[in-house]
Amino acid sequence: MRARWLAPLLLMLVVGSALGVAYSVHEARRLTDRTQQLLSEQARLETRWGQLLLEHSTWGSYARVERLAREDLGMKLPETDERVLIRP
Repeated sequence: MRARWLAPLLLMLVVGSALGVAYSVHEARRLTDRTQQLLSEQARLETRWGQLLLEHSTWGSYARVERLAREDLGMKLPETDERVLIRP
């Protein structure tokens, strides 16, 4: 009597195990693909960040700011007699 239900039980366990392995392999491949996508995105974002840092340093350079202040805004350094010192 025991042998009667043992074979179907073992068959179900083997099929369940095979399905579990197939699912695990599928998930591993899906996650590996997602990891590769994220690494690619990270490299792209790091490149963009470097470009933005370079652009930031260019736009904010003292020479550029001073040139724009002189040319566009007509600003100049005050002469010595035009300076006022305020003490607290």
